[in-house]
Amino acid sequence: MAFSDNIEQPDAELLLRRVADIIANAKSLPLSTSVRIEKDEVLELLQEAIDRLPEELRQARWLLKEREEFLEKVQREGDDILEAARARAERMVQRTEIVREAQHTAQRTVEDAREEARRLRHEAEDYCDQKLAAFEIVLDRTMKTVLAGREKLRATPLPVSDGRGVGLGDADPDSETGFFDQDR
Repeated sequence: MAFSDNIEQPDAELLLRRVADIIANAKSLPLSTSVRIEKDEVLELLQEAIDRLPEELRQARWLLKEREEFLEKVQREGDDILEAARARAERMVQRTEIVREAQHTAQRTVEDAREEARRLRHEAEDYCDQKLAAFEIVLDRTMKTVLAGREKLRATPLPVSDGRGVGLGDADPDSETGFFDQDR
């Protein structure tokens, strides 16, 4: 009974089950506990099963290997996804920290600029006040000099003419104030 002629060949497990069925259904010999089985049929089935075992083991190993490769691939993909998520979360945290630090730096810079502006304004006001005070002193001295000069002019009598023409102190015949006119 050759199974190699069948289009769909049974696997080793099916062949071994058939051997077990043959042995289980074997007729016992008269007046004995021994059973009668067809030696050639059982041996043929066992040989067929033995021949099939390496192919099935190879397929089983291939399936196990394929399963392990698939699991490794899925594990790698999962690890990559987790790493990407960690990296993204870290970038987001860093961005948040960077933004927070930038805001803090900007606030410090604005406060420093305001303080510098206040200082410069006070310095400018002090400088202007000093210059105005110096100018006031110069103006005060000038005013005092002008007042003293005017006072002197009022107090100084007009000189009399010496006969050579109009003198320095000669009064303008049209003027009653007695001021000197240089154009005359």
